[in-house]
Amino acid sequence: MLKTISLFSGIGGLDFGFEEAGFETRVALELDKFACRTMRLNRPSWEVIEGDVNAVPSSVILEKGRLSVGEADVLIGGPPCQPFSKSSYWVRGDSLRLDDPRADTLAGYLRVLRDTQPKAFLLENVGGLAYEGKDEGLQVLLDGIRQVNQATGTRYEPAWRVVRCAEYGVPQIRERVFLVGARDGRQFRFPEPTHGEAVGDMFSPTREPFMTAWDALGDIAEPNSLDGLRIGGKWGELLPTIPEGQNYLWHTPRGGGMPLFGWRTRYWSFLLKLSKRLPSWTVQAQPGSAIGPFHWKNRRMTFHEMCAIQTFPKGLIMHEGRTEMQRMLGNAVPSLIAEILAREIRKQILDVPAKGRLALKPKRKEFVPPPERLAPVPDRYHELVANHAEHPGTGKGRNASKRVQAAE
Repeated sequence: MLKTISLFSGIGGLDFGFEEAGFETRVALELDKFACRTMRLNRPSWEVIEGDVNAVPSSVILEKGRLSVGEADVLIGGPPCQPFSKSSYWVRGDSLRLDDPRADTLAGYLRVLRDTQPKAFLLENVGGLAYEGKDEGLQVLLDGIRQVNQATGTRYEPAWRVVRCAEYGVPQIRERVFLVGARDGRQFRFPEPTHGEAVGDMFSPTREPFMTAWDALGDIAEPNSLDGLRIGGKWGELLPTIPEGQNYLWHTPRGGGMPLFGWRTRYWSFLLKLSKRLPSWTVQAQPGSAIGPFHWKNRRMTFHEMCAIQTFPKGLIMHEGRTEMQRMLGNAVPSLIAEILAREIRKQILDVPAKGRLALKPKRKEFVPPPERLAPVPDRYHELVANHAEHPGTGKGRNASKRVQAAE
C-alpha cells in the first residue's frame, strides 16, 4: 500500500478516494471531535490525531504514522475553507480572508509539507480560493511552496485547477480548487473532464452525460421514519408546490407558480429541490430550515443519501446528530474526485499506475421515474401574492447598501 499523511481530514472524504486508489492513510489529523469519532468508527485502523494543525508538531505526525522524513508517498488535506467560500461574500461582502484566523491553516499545511517532504502533495479548497482578483490565498500557497523548496532542496512545482466535480462523474455540482505537486519537480497534468452537456464533434471528444441525483439515490430505499427529515418552519408546506429541479423562483412573476416572491430576492438554495434528471446541487454544511437541496419527496436527505451524493463508499455509519452529520458531510470532498486524482498521482508521479475501473463512480440507471406530482399552494400563502419587485442587481441590494454605508 502507498502511504498517506492526511491533514484536515474531516470524516475522510479525500481519504476514502485515495483508499480506493490503493493508498493507506497512515495518520489523519483533524480538530473536530465529532469527525474524529466518526473516522475511528468507520476506519479503526487509521491513526487519528485529534488536534489543531498549528499545535501538533510534525515530528508527532511522523511518529504516529510510523514514517520518516521523505517516506510518505503523498500529503493530502483540505484546510478549512470558510474565509474563501462564496457564502462569506453573501454574509460579509469582501470578507477578511487572509486576516481571518481560520486562514492560518494554510501555514499549517505548508509547515507539515516542509517537515515531512512527501513524494507528492494534494491540497484542496473551495473555488473561491482562486477567484480572479481575490486569489491572495492561492498566492500565499504558491509563495509558501517556493519557500519550502528553498529551505529543503525539494522541487515541488504545483499545478492547480478549479475542478467542477460534476464534469468527472460526481452526481453533484460542486466546485473545488486542487493543487498537486511532485517532490522531484515533475509537472502534474490534471485529467480532462469526462462528463457534461456538450455534444462531441470531429474536433472534440464526446463526453458522457452528467451523472444525476437519481443515479446516486435511485436504489436507496425510502426511510422507515421521517423523524428529523420533515421540513418545518414558515416555508415547509410550500416545498411540495415546487417542481423537481426548481427553487423559490418558481413562485415569482417570471416562474410558473404563484407570484409569492420577487425575482432573485432570496438565496439560490432557498426551497431548492433535487431533480431525478440532473446532478444534485452542492450539499450545504449549515443550511437554514428552508435551504436545500431537498429530496424530491419533499424532505431532507438521509445520511446514506448524502453519502451517495458525495460518492462515499457504501457501508459507512455515524452516531452523531443531524446538525453535526450535515456539517461534516457538507464540508467534505466528493470521494470520487479524490479517487480520480489519486490514480493520476500514482501514474504520473509515483510510476505505479492503478488497475481496474473507478470504484466510486455511480452506475447509470436507464429507467428514470416521472417527476413527483405537485401539491396546491396552501391557503395561508395566498396573502403573499403580489407583483413583487425584482432584485436590483449585483451590489445594489439592501444588504450591499448597508455594507457601503457602514464602510463610509
